[in-house]
Amino acid sequence: MGNDKTNMFVAIALSLAVLLGWHYFVTGPANERQRQAAAQSQATQPGSPPSADGVPAPSPREGSPNAPVPGTVPGAAAQGPVSREEALARSARVRIDTPALTGSVALKGARIDDVSFKNYRETVSDESPRIVLLSPTGSPNPYYAEFGWVGANAGPLPGSETVWKADGDLLAPGRPLTLTWDNGQGLVFKRLIAVDDKFMFTVRDEVENTSANAVTLYPYSLVSRWGKPQTQGNYVLHEGLIGVLGQDGLQEFTYDKVAKEPAYGGAGTQGKAWSNVTGGWVGITDKYWAAAAIPEQDKPYTGAFTERTDGATKVYQTSVRGDAVTVAPNASSAATQRLFAGAKEVNQINAYERDLGIKQFDLMIDWGWFWFLTKPMFRALDLFFHLAGNFGVAILLVTLILKLFFLPIANRSYVSMAKMKAVQPEQAAIRERYKDDRMKMQQATMELYKKEKINPVAGCWPVLIQIPVFFALYKVLFITIEMRHAPFFGWIQDLAAPDPTNILNLFGLLPFAAPDFIHLGVWPIIMGITMFVQMKMNPAPPDPVQAQVFTFMPIVFTFMLGSFPAGLVIYWAWNNTLSVIQQYIIMRRNGVKVELWDNLKTTFRRGDKSAAAKS
Repeated sequence: MGNDKTNMFVAIALSLAVLLGWHYFVTGPANERQRQAAAQSQATQPGSPPSADGVPAPSPREGSPNAPVPGTVPGAAAQGPVSREEALARSARVRIDTPALTGSVALKGARIDDVSFKNYRETVSDESPRIVLLSPTGSPNPYYAEFGWVGANAGPLPGSETVWKADGDLLAPGRPLTLTWDNGQGLVFKRLIAVDDKFMFTVRDEVENTSANAVTLYPYSLVSRWGKPQTQGNYVLHEGLIGVLGQDGLQEFTYDKVAKEPAYGGAGTQGKAWSNVTGGWVGITDKYWAAAAIPEQDKPYTGAFTERTDGATKVYQTSVRGDAVTVAPNASSAATQRLFAGAKEVNQINAYERDLGIKQFDLMIDWGWFWFLTKPMFRALDLFFHLAGNFGVAILLVTLILKLFFLPIANRSYVSMAKMKAVQPEQAAIRERYKDDRMKMQQATMELYKKEKINPVAGCWPVLIQIPVFFALYKVLFITIEMRHAPFFGWIQDLAAPDPTNILNLFGLLPFAAPDFIHLGVWPIIMGITMFVQMKMNPAPPDPVQAQVFTFMPIVFTFMLGSFPAGLVIYWAWNNTLSVIQQYIIMRRNGVKVELWDNLKTTFRRGDKSAAAKS
């Protein structure tokens, strides 16, 4: 049964290695499917292809069939995109300035298509460029939000070419912006845009009917992204189209998945729609950033995820379209919607869900199937971060608390292991006595365990407990922006990134950059040493194959975890250290000899003998 316990330990450890390797290294399909031919331009009116129910859909193209191709200079032959600065200069703009955001609103089209973060940069350096979230059409990576009305027989409606009039030159917290446009046929449109001090825009669209006829319109909002962005490409994190669609709940579509949906709306468009839903939101998410259109939570709407081809570019879009609004002569109507354009900060996302009543807005952050572990893990880390001021220290403190919490289980486990060591002479005698009868050997061993009150599988509990904690911490480090660029001490300036040092250039002492194919920094080596020491606290398995597995396992884990987030490697090294101390104390209390030094001597002596034999 001693071998059974060892086999289980090896199986658990190897299973953990396989699972981690799968989650971290498995990527999505290597190749995108072939680009579709340019879709035929069809529309019931410029800017509004029909949806499945015959009502113009909120997926406006850039003008009529004779309009210039998006991303090109009007009136010129098709050409590549211009710089972001040139694209921004094509429209008069109203500046956005908040404590968290900077950017502008285009008066042409009234799109929110220029948003950058003040507090997030591309690297840990304060001199690196700010993260850009939204960009206008014509730039290399168009990504924007749009609001408005669709309908038929209402005369010209505001679209991408509409030039609005603004009542000011700044949009800031406490300083809303009002835009107006008259269609010349009896409809006057007014748009009031407000922004808070973080990432939420509130857009109120009003329409006044001064004509002699009633009109029927549908309010809409959308988030549109041109071109497929680079993604992490693994199953730990969702990136792509996302939303909570009322009673249909959370919907997550990768960029490849939405392209496989049936035709929807106009020609060359694929997608899926959810009709008559109430509550929720739709958007596009990256690892740390997102843009989401949020309708009024108490009114029904139709939500849609679509992909279409414009020229040679794929356009991914999430949209909401409200129910019909009939505006009688000499009357007016309004619709209020919101736009989230920001960083996926956990506390801020939760505050928006709570304060604005946005249904399941917390699902914007991909907590995964084991949210009941990952959420408490984040809460604990966030609490100790605010106490200690360092997420690395918070990881150490949470690990220590978890060790104390599971102390009774771990103590029983180590006590059982200590007792097994104490009866090893008797086990050896049983193996010798019944070496030709395995059945009797197992029966005698079980009787010995029963007599000494030993649980042979108790030694597995520390490992089993560590697995869910490991995955929860890994998920938190991987998905939460709070861990991004969070420093520890010394050379660790980003706990969510691998240890930047590398043994191949002697940890930076040699004047060249280490290759990327091996991540073997200081902390992974420390982790490997602590794992090696922990294993040497126990006697070597009698089976030579198992002994070799135990010897090489720390080396394998050192190389494997070298490319994992530094915070995770620090956790593992610290947990190993605490386990060694705990096991040492329990063994001494139970009068069992700690075989660490003897095992280390035997290991290195065996290595010396092997080297001598080869020579």
